[in-house]
Order: sequence, then structure tokens, then C-alpha cells
Amino acid sequence: MRNLLNITDLSTGEIDELIALAEDIIAHPETYQDVCRRKKLATLFFEPSTRTRLSFEAAMLDLGGSVLGFSEAQSSSAAKGETVGDTVRVVCGYADIIAMRHPKEGAPFAAVQVASKPVINAGDGGHNHPTQTLTDLLTIHRERGAFRDFTIGFCGDLKFGRTVHSLVSALARYTGIRFVFISPEELRLPRYIVDNTLKRNNLPYIETTSLESAIPDLDVLYMTRVQRERFFNEADYIRLKDTYILDCDKLERAKPDLCILHPLPRVNEIAVEVDEDPRAKYFEQAANGKFIRMALIMKLLELSV
Repeated sequence: MRNLLNITDLSTGEIDELIALAEDIIAHPETYQDVCRRKKLATLFFEPSTRTRLSFEAAMLDLGGSVLGFSEAQSSSAAKGETVGDTVRVVCGYADIIAMRHPKEGAPFAAVQVASKPVINAGDGGHNHPTQTLTDLLTIHRERGAFRDFTIGFCGDLKFGRTVHSLVSALARYTGIRFVFISPEELRLPRYIVDNTLKRNNLPYIETTSLESAIPDLDVLYMTRVQRERFFNEADYIRLKDTYILDCDKLERAKPDLCILHPLPRVNEIAVEVDEDPRAKYFEQAANGKFIRMALIMKLLELSV
């Protein structure tokens, strides 16, 4: 039985296979409409979510399966003090596969210690978000055709941004990727990622506080919001939340084939005027989440057409 807690649980070969399967699902959706017939997905979301939860549910429904679960901790027995382990043990009696989001780092790891069905980490605190990373990778692959020889910039909250941490870990295993990290000093990429992923593998990277100076060199720009829910101090959030705002003026300096990504939701960090720019791919990125999750569910349930 396979679980997915971290993007590094998948080899690059397995990632490539998932992307190929997702591409086939996009091209031939009718072929996959009954693959998960009589299978059930449980969505255990102890933390609010729109895209991740709904795309998991849409994925399972489009595969012909069904969905059960809850969308916030207060609507589950967690509100009564039930542990994650007990919740997962119970739900394994009802469902064939579990997607779980939790505000505490490591909660999905605790879940797999007792689970008898596959568990997918749908985001744990500021730690990992592997299915968002698969979504990002599918989008990059559709735009660029391969994972090699490009420069990607990550802008915004790089300290708490679990989507950033997962995507850096994934791309670090491919050839010719150059990294640019754009953030305020207070929200820099965690040192353990710099030391254990970038420096250990001798990967080229720069850290800067200036989006304007970095943008001309980028092939992919991954914008992130400053996350209010990760801050202990409201004053710090207010001070930092509008540090970077991508608008059409800044994009005049960017490459004509720049790919602009954002895991969403956005607040102010991408001006609405950018939505009409053909380089803006974040809504296509959100749509791609359903297809890659369809592929992942099939893989973990060991199903094929």
C-alpha cells in the first residue's frame, strides 16, 4: 500500500508517469469515467480549503467514484477531542482512500501509522503540499514541455509557504533548473531547505528582496500570498502583506513567454489586470489540479483502464 506524504515519496519517473496519465485524462476524459466505480474517497479537512478539497472531490466523481468527509475540524469529532489516529482508523472502515489536510506539521504522518487505506497529504501546516506540487509540475510541463533548463522565481512568503517548499524539493531533482528566491528578510526560505536541498546538491540559486530586478531573467514566476494564518503577530502580517504586487508595469520587463503561477487564493499580490495577460496561467493551474489528482488516485488504488 502506497501513501503520499511528501513529493519526494515519488521518484521522478513516477512523477513523469503521473503527468503522462493526467495528460491522457485531459485528452480522453470519457475513457476514465468509470475507473473508480464503487470506490469512495474520504476528504478529512481539518483546515479550510476550496481548490484542494473541491478538486479532490471533482477528481473522484469524474472517475465514477463517490466522496464523503468534512470540510472543517469543527464539523468533525475533533471538536470533541478525538485524535487524528482514531479518526483515521474509523474512516478507513468507510472509504478506500483518504485525502487529509491539517494545520499541524506531521499530522498525515501520524495518520499513516494507523491507516489501513492509502493516505494523501493534502497539506500539513507550513510543511508540505505534494498534490499542489503535482499540479504545479503538470502546469509547468504543459507550458514548457519538460523539466529542464529554465529559471524559476519564487516570490512572497517563502518561510511558511508549503507549496514553495514542496516544489523546490521536486524541481531540485531535475537538470538545469535555476532558482531565484524573492522575499522580505523575515520570510526567507528556511535554512534547512537551503542547506539540505540546494547547497547539498550544488544547485544554482540566488536570494533577493527585489522582484523588479529578478523578473527579466525568469522563465517561470511562482507568486505566493503572505499567509495571515501563519503569523503570531498581526502587526507583522500587516507590515509585510503587500510587499510584492505583480502588475502590468512590472511585467513589461518580463520575458514574452514567462509562465506566471500562483497556488491561490490570492489577496493583493497579483493585480486583477494581470489576469488578461496570456502569460497568467494560475487559473489553468487550478483546473489542472483535478486531472493530476485523478491520476494520483488511480495510482494509489492501483487502477487502470
